[in-house]
Amino acid sequence: MGNKKGVSLFGLIMLVISSAIGAGIYNASEQIAAAATPGPALVAWVITGVGIFALAMSLKSLSEAKPELTGISDFARDGFGDFAGFLSGWGYWLSAWLGNIAFATMMMSAIGYFFPVFRSGNSIQAVIIASIFTWLLTWLVTMGIENAAFINTIITVIKIIPLIAFAILGIVLFKANVFTAHFWANFSSNFTYSPATAVGVFDQVKGCIITTMWIFIGIEGATMMAGHAKKRSDAAKATIIGTISLLIINIVIAMLPYGYLPQAKLAKLSNPALTYVVKDMIGPIGAAFVSISLIITMVGALLSWTMLPVEATSQLADQKLLPRWFGYLNKYKSPSHSLWLTQILVQIVLISLLFTDQAYNLAISLCTAAIVICYALVGADQIKAGLQAHSVKKMIPGILALLFEVVGITVAGLQFLWLCSIAYVLGFGFYIKAIKDQGRKITPFEWIMMALITIAAISAVVALFMGKIGVS
Repeated sequence: MGNKKGVSLFGLIMLVISSAIGAGIYNASEQIAAAATPGPALVAWVITGVGIFALAMSLKSLSEAKPELTGISDFARDGFGDFAGFLSGWGYWLSAWLGNIAFATMMMSAIGYFFPVFRSGNSIQAVIIASIFTWLLTWLVTMGIENAAFINTIITVIKIIPLIAFAILGIVLFKANVFTAHFWANFSSNFTYSPATAVGVFDQVKGCIITTMWIFIGIEGATMMAGHAKKRSDAAKATIIGTISLLIINIVIAMLPYGYLPQAKLAKLSNPALTYVVKDMIGPIGAAFVSISLIITMVGALLSWTMLPVEATSQLADQKLLPRWFGYLNKYKSPSHSLWLTQILVQIVLISLLFTDQAYNLAISLCTAAIVICYALVGADQIKAGLQAHSVKKMIPGILALLFEVVGITVAGLQFLWLCSIAYVLGFGFYIKAIKDQGRKITPFEWIMMALITIAAISAVVALFMGKIGVS
């Protein structure tokens, strides 16, 4: 039986789409063109599509099998115990708010199309405006999650319209001869070498997957907000509908420019690439239209990703894996303590952008690595559910999702996972306090895992300062 108040199915679908549609879709064509010709790029989309859809199916299956569970950390905890739940929830919280740094910076760069002082994204003026904006969004969410979700729905509808307009424009101006000119980079005669990209087909596919993985971060938005839905069953439906919608939108927007500009030119476009593709198509007015669309998109992404991280910490507090302080709800039923703490951390990183771009690069690296851990645990839990049900059919989505995430982080660079260990160590103190507040002792396995992760974190810090690993 549903609640009278709460987020509707349509609102949840919009949350999935808004959470995943961020800066990536506006720059995907340039990043993918720099790595691959159209053929390998489409192969990468197929691989990513299978992996992401398997993840969505795993989320749907787990949500339907155990509707009392909400959030991806809940699935990890249910499948593999408290410590796995903490790792997933803490990693999700970390990933979401660090991702907001990228969105805030890209929003300033989009504004920079009209006001050059903001173009770098990390000028003093840009950081000040981004800071004011993120504080205002945090305040909005503290006034009620459902109200923020309603506003997010409106923003999402508005920002999809320009993308549809571009898709229509791209189809009208599509040139088949340009798209197929170097489709496989002489695939029939030379499978291993591409003159356009100077790497083999396999390496082209690998280079694309890094970008396509980043684009789909956020598809779990409906699952994370299931506790605020009118009907919990809507979260599973929204995840599938939203994921299919995102696959169509992302593939169309990323691939159509291949049919208008040669790959060599597409790969050298300034960021965000879509702005300059449209500028080439219909002139400065079109580019301005895209820039405005990007600004609206970043507003929606920032709003979505302001709601999602605190859902993770609130759920961990409810599960008694974090101190109760994190789960405190104000009179509007919003987790205000977690919201303000998260915003303070966002502010610190934004200020650090004034002095170095390394903080931004580190944020993106940790964001990707942390979310991969969360997604991999979802896949693993689905495999376990299939084993318990003696159903190979149930296991398949989990296997595909887990395989995709493991291969993805390997492709993206295991050094990012290594760096991610630093952030996990910072949360161990909270976890230990929460467990002791229950009157329970930390198990030997948990101590061993924390020790191993701590050793990895210390070695990562040393390697980082010695220049042995990078964050770009």
